Amino acid sequence: MAQRPAFLSSDPAGLPARRAALRLMDAVLRRGETLDVAEHAALQGIRNPADKALARAIVGEALRWLVDLDALIDSATRMPLAPDAKARAVLRLMLAQWLRLDTPPHAVVATGLELLDGGPRRLAHGVFSTLNKQAVTLPQVPTLPDRVQARWGALVAEVAPGLASPPPLDLTLKDPAATAEWAGRLGGTSLMPGHVRLARGTRVEDLAGYAEGAWWVQDLAASLPARLLGPGEGRSVLDLCCAPGGKTLQLAAAGWQVTGLDSSAKRLQRVEQNLARTGLAADLVQADARTWGTAERFDAVLLDAPCTATGTCRRHPDVLHRIGQGHITDMAALQADLLVHAQSLLRPGGMLVYATCSLEPQEGEAQAATVPLTPAPVTEQDLPAGIAPTPEGWVRTHPGMLAQHGGLDGFFIARWHLSA
Repeated sequence: MAQRPAFLSSDPAGLPARRAALRLMDAVLRRGETLDVAEHAALQGIRNPADKALARAIVGEALRWLVDLDALIDSATRMPLAPDAKARAVLRLMLAQWLRLDTPPHAVVATGLELLDGGPRRLAHGVFSTLNKQAVTLPQVPTLPDRVQARWGALVAEVAPGLASPPPLDLTLKDPAATAEWAGRLGGTSLMPGHVRLARGTRVEDLAGYAEGAWWVQDLAASLPARLLGPGEGRSVLDLCCAPGGKTLQLAAAGWQVTGLDSSAKRLQRVEQNLARTGLAADLVQADARTWGTAERFDAVLLDAPCTATGTCRRHPDVLHRIGQGHITDMAALQADLLVHAQSLLRPGGMLVYATCSLEPQEGEAQAATVPLTPAPVTEQDLPAGIAPTPEGWVRTHPGMLAQHGGLDGFFIARWHLSA
């Protein structure tokens, strides 16, 4: 059972949260928007943070368990509902609340049927009541969509257990030497120096250390690419596609002279805000990372490339349903261009780290195989306990890894030197 956010009332939220959840899921499944993009419009008019959080939680669980929820719905109907039928959408949300958020069935019915004003309320009520009387349950592990299973193959069995629940909260510390101190103050655990993991449920802004900039939110896997560059010792590094800034902060805290580049002015504002909060410094540039030119050559380049982000499926389950082969092909072409340009910005002896938060080999292993630089293989000592490099010296993580500790995002990471 997914844990309900601690700051929510024990009483079910009212109708606005459910209406927002329906708008949010429609934007993802019908229009192909990301959850993050869809939230702005879907949550308009909702002022209560608890209602916003509940709407997001309902949709997150509905998308995480969509295949299994649909199977339950289909088992209780004589005629299959169309995939885009409003009654199916509402039933998905109703079942997610009951089976995943522990909402009492009477509250689910009272608010869910209101979403079908003028529609097949009797049908939805009948389906939900039938499943409730049968005391149905969901499997321990969510079933992934057919097209995901076709792409990932045998990896599905390893990844799926890591998707059963939303992830914990990971923090990266500005001062890794203070890891034990912050783990104690925050009541968390650490999986490697400079990392603290917390249970979900507390607003980030309310945690100790936020105001003074002692840490920032960053998944453990997302922190690995910058870690693989080591201490900066005053050397120069270019952080390509740097927003929202977690890796920029890491590099600055590790003593690098950082140039952070991103094409989005709005996203760079977030980097500026994070730098100001943490008291760290970096030069920020708004430009296209495929064509940006400078006479300067850098001691290191970190390219955390734009990608389909399928590795973030435990926190963004919308990617399981939005991303198809066309998205992957388009992103792979962009990544290839970025990788070529990144190499041209290295000085002799410099190091390149390439990363994507994708589980698609076309965006990871296939890209790394094209790089003509000297490999700098990653070792087990570079990684958290329980994570091993591939035989090529690359890093491949996925949500099923470190499951006993709460898992981690899916990433591909590789590292090279430019010969002097």
